[in-house]
Amino acid sequence: MIKWFTTILGYIFFRFPGAILGFILGSLLDASRSKNGSGFKTVFSQETKVTPADFELNLLSLSSIVIKADGTVNQTELDYVRQYFVSAYGKERANATFRTFNDVIKNRHISAPRICAYINQHTRYPSRLQILHFLFGIANADGSVSSSEANEIQKIAGFLRINFKDFESIKAMFFRTGDHAYKILEIDKNATDAEVKKAFRSMAKKYHPDKVQHMDEIHIKGAEEKFKEVQKAYDQIKKERGIN
Repeated sequence: MIKWFTTILGYIFFRFPGAILGFILGSLLDASRSKNGSGFKTVFSQETKVTPADFELNLLSLSSIVIKADGTVNQTELDYVRQYFVSAYGKERANATFRTFNDVIKNRHISAPRICAYINQHTRYPSRLQILHFLFGIANADGSVSSSEANEIQKIAGFLRINFKDFESIKAMFFRTGDHAYKILEIDKNATDAEVKKAFRSMAKKYHPDKVQHMDEIHIKGAEEKFKEVQKAYDQIKKERGIN
């Protein structure tokens, strides 16, 4: 490390004052080198480098699994995916991704476990939650999420190492049931008022858009949607219970 080299040089020429000065200067040089090196990562990566094209093709592959889950290819769902990619990456880049997918990947066996293992290595947990929300959005594009689509997304969620409560929370944003507000907040209906308030603070923090600021604008908007769903669920429970 540079700081030890400069410390020794400083001691040789100026004894203890020089050693201290050399250590300080060397530490600054070490920090500067770290910032210009592996300390700054690419988008979607906090560990190793991944090209945007790799991520987009894998995301499109997962999308195709969800689209085919109920045995039919729904045009509304296809349009949802295309619009999402155009909004996120621009028309030219999105079209290039679709061409590559159609030419190289479409007719091959798509392995969800392999794709998710790759994504797990290159993304943080909040980013994977956003992917799950996107997949549910595809399934819901035609107005409802079928059981076969929900089951397929649940498998993908498992491969993405998303815990069951987080899966149920996002699923509840698309399935309106008698207790969906509680599921969104990841609590039971018999939770105390204090537990409801605590759950809201926890979920608001988890789904805050700041968690995905490193992602594209479309993903940030998705995070904002989840954040709003958490707020709506909390407001509904407060109204039902008369919580101030």
